[in-house]
Amino acid sequence: MQPKSDQAPRLERATPLEGTVIRVRPVEGGAVVGFRAFLDGIQRSQVIAHIAGVPLVHGAVAAAIRLRTDRRLHTWDAPRVRQALYAPHALLDAALLASLGARIAVVDTMQVDTMDAPTAPRGPRHPQELVARALTAVQRAREAAELALAAEWVARGDGLLLVDGGTSGSADAAKSAQVVGVVKSHRTLYADEATLPLVLGLREGERTTAMTVSSPRRNAVASWYLRLRDPAGRSPLFGLVRVETALSDDITTRADLVSRWLLAERTPVSLPDQRWDVMVYGIRECEQYLTAILK
Repeated sequence: MQPKSDQAPRLERATPLEGTVIRVRPVEGGAVVGFRAFLDGIQRSQVIAHIAGVPLVHGAVAAAIRLRTDRRLHTWDAPRVRQALYAPHALLDAALLASLGARIAVVDTMQVDTMDAPTAPRGPRHPQELVARALTAVQRAREAAELALAAEWVARGDGLLLVDGGTSGSADAAKSAQVVGVVKSHRTLYADEATLPLVLGLREGERTTAMTVSSPRRNAVASWYLRLRDPAGRSPLFGLVRVETALSDDITTRADLVSRWLLAERTPVSLPDQRWDVMVYGIRECEQYLTAILK
């Protein structure tokens, strides 16, 4: 499960892999079941106290892979579950830190790479900034749990794994033909002024040509947009997902096949979840399982 981001919505260019420009393509072939397992993660966080204005945040994360056998889902391997306190060590009394650390792990939010905020020096900090750093650190813990499970699947799993979210954060997942990621939110749209109308105008069962998505912090993957459901009369982002998978010598065949697998996962519908238009049922079931074990 991807939490809401504070990042401003933006457009970003991407390099086409099929031809020289981004185009619209119908998915060739009918829907076909391909995925054997589904991976998702969840997180919870709560400010439980303030010590001289410094917030202590309790964070809990969980991730699991649910394996489909005879139309039933069960857990593959052990779910990853972690609970910890998140606080800036330098701003707390050493004796208090030792006492807390004897009971539960205490993550130093000033040492965790939060991407958007550099490591902060010792000194007074705004309480809201400290909470924001803690929440981002909890998100990083969830992502780490998901990536660890994806790597385990690449090493020991059998069949195709669908990940809720991108795969480019994991070197193992980004290079494996066994793993496909589906991004449901679109605060970053990989399009420019010319191609944005094509992406937003996709009809059900259409995809864009594949492109390369990469950044200094991520591994290069092939990606494309796919419309899962008819957006007529709805938001232009309704039913729109962005797919990530390993680069391939025959990316056209690969993109069509992966898209057919995803189109097959539209039923059963993930109602009453508000994200039913972009959430496949296997991911929803995984999220429900994680919610139950994290109580």
